[in-house]
Amino acid sequence: MPKKPKELERIILEDGWVFKMQTGSHRHYTHPTKPGKVTIPFHCKDIPKGTENSILKQAGLK
Repeated sequence: MPKKPKELERIILEDGWVFKMQTGSHRHYTHPTKPGKVTIPFHCKDIPKGTENSILKQAGLK
């Protein structure tokens, strides 16, 4: 079942990711020890399954 942006945000915040900035409707997060950044789109009701998997992979959670 596709998740809402707020649910994905909660998951990555619990993992230690920190909100860095927002560009339009996309929120960007960084982690103190993990490389890269994670971007979550907040412009749709549900995030498609493929996008959800990509976000979790970027965060190192999948």
